[in-house]
Amino acid sequence: MSTPPTRWFKALRGDRLEEPCMKTHLLECMELLKRARAAFQAGRAFDESFRRVQLEALVRMLVEHECDFVDALGRDLHKTTTLDECLVVCEPLGVVLIVGAWCSPVQLCLVPMVGAIAAGNCVILNPSECSSHTSELLHHLIPSYLDNECYHVTLAGVNDLTEIVDLKFDHVFFTGNREDGGRVAQAAAHTLTPVTLVLGGGKNPCYVDQQCDITTTARRITWARFHNAGQSMVAPDYVLCHAEAKAQLLQALRCCLLQFYGSNPQESRSFGRIVNLENLHRTTDLLRRSGKVAVGGQVNEADKYIAPTILSDVIDSDPIMQQEVFGPVLPILTVNSIDEAISFISRREKPLCVYAYSSNNKVISRLMSETSSGSFCSNDSVLQSLMVVLPFGGVGASGMGSYHGHYSFDTFSHRKSCLLRNTCIECVTYLRYPPYEEHNLSLMTWASSLSQKSQGWCQIL
Repeated sequence: MSTPPTRWFKALRGDRLEEPCMKTHLLECMELLKRARAAFQAGRAFDESFRRVQLEALVRMLVEHECDFVDALGRDLHKTTTLDECLVVCEPLGVVLIVGAWCSPVQLCLVPMVGAIAAGNCVILNPSECSSHTSELLHHLIPSYLDNECYHVTLAGVNDLTEIVDLKFDHVFFTGNREDGGRVAQAAAHTLTPVTLVLGGGKNPCYVDQQCDITTTARRITWARFHNAGQSMVAPDYVLCHAEAKAQLLQALRCCLLQFYGSNPQESRSFGRIVNLENLHRTTDLLRRSGKVAVGGQVNEADKYIAPTILSDVIDSDPIMQQEVFGPVLPILTVNSIDEAISFISRREKPLCVYAYSSNNKVISRLMSETSSGSFCSNDSVLQSLMVVLPFGGVGASGMGSYHGHYSFDTFSHRKSCLLRNTCIECVTYLRYPPYEEHNLSLMTWASSLSQKSQGWCQIL
């Protein structure tokens, strides 16, 4: 080691060798952030071999400058180091608030609640006021089936959410739109309450390549977009169609709509209705001010009905591309290459889902690796959000945190670090006690190397 042992022991004793010099400038930070973002967007940190090299370099730095770090710790904190094994115990967070969304009110309320219960928490469930019948049913049934002290249902409106969150829960799980989610997160921040947000903040793109099975692609997109009258957080929001496949795709989508819902979808028992007039008016306004209606477009306000609608000739600046579409409207945009599609998706907020339809594995691989989203699915839609073996959640504008299966248990648990010791090895551990003398150095180094080796064998076994 480059630093003599005397310097090491001086640090352990807490001798102040020299004061560190610290400078922080806003402009410097901005420049560093700019450089780091450019490197990330260029994919510099993505390659696995690059990561290994960096981690090996980090370990090498610690080994080669061990004494320097000990000196610094001594100067800063008079700190010594101890290496021990530990175990992790999962414990419940406490009382959690779960706020469900109206688009799938049973699933989006009860799936996270299962995880919260499994982790040992008490739960206050708040279904959406928009799906009033389902909310009332949950309010009526849950007390009849679950413990009345641990699990409760409240029917507070969205305007009351911030005041409710201010009451200080141990965790808040929110599913809904970005605006309400932002207000919930701000309210939770006041009391340092952790949150999980599953948001419809980013529009879910769906790329259709010229190399794909058009018939199957159209069938799966039609099902995913128009199921539940398009009121789904995980449905494709818009299609980026390769120019060579556009005409075929439009024709195939028309055929699928006719096959699924007949010539008059309003009479079909398989086609749903918009949840309320507010959403109907918002969706109608978006479709009328965007692109060109290729299929559908009919609206019946009294029946809260919007026909399954396909918009062609849509451009990025159209109103329907500025908001998430919670209705049966599918905008189609044209791109000329996979590069153009990736660039289009990457310029926008990170979506909850990205979908890609192609028979070319390289295309699928690029869409998966070169775009960022909460989830990804190739040659189908929605199904990735239903698989309990996969975590489901958003990133960036589409939220934070995840759930489903054991990921729900993790979300509603605190992983507590625990150290369990006895006194039988005091003959070795006494070396940590002051005064720190030169003759202890070799013994402490030997004990530390044994501890590291034992941990390495534990990991191998």
